[in-house]
Amino acid sequence: MIVRFSTILALTAAAVPFSSLGAAAEPTTAIRAVLQAQADAWNRGDVNGYMNGYARGNSTVFVSGDTVTRGWDTVRVRYAKKYDSREKMGTLTFSEVNVTPISSDAALVIGRWKLTRKSDKPHGRFTLIFRRLPEGWRIVHDHTSVATP
Repeated sequence: MIVRFSTILALTAAAVPFSSLGAAAEPTTAIRAVLQAQADAWNRGDVNGYMNGYARGNSTVFVSGDTVTRGWDTVRVRYAKKYDSREKMGTLTFSEVNVTPISSDAALVIGRWKLTRKSDKPHGRFTLIFRRLPEGWRIVHDHTSVATP
């Protein structure tokens, strides 16, 4: 039996009473702060600082195109190779960020990303799963797409 991921999320969210989520603004504010810190680090040319937004561990997942990258360090290496100069990094902005708490220690985040570079302006969408870890809210799953012209 195939169950759609969105159905599972909807059922999970409906089953979690609001009172068990704590203050709804807290995860949203904290997660938005992580994303802003990532954009700030990226715009300084600091890939390692950008990676602080991800959970450090082997279970961190990044999906883009037809590629699945597993593990914090592997994701870090991927970013460092693909964006090995300030010119390639450009300026990163996030917009239309929507944070949906799905439990007291997890949230679904959907938004847009955009790089502004001299030669182009790649952009697209992302879906993130954040988990509240001892070090704070971190991305454990990132599915990022690039918009086609």
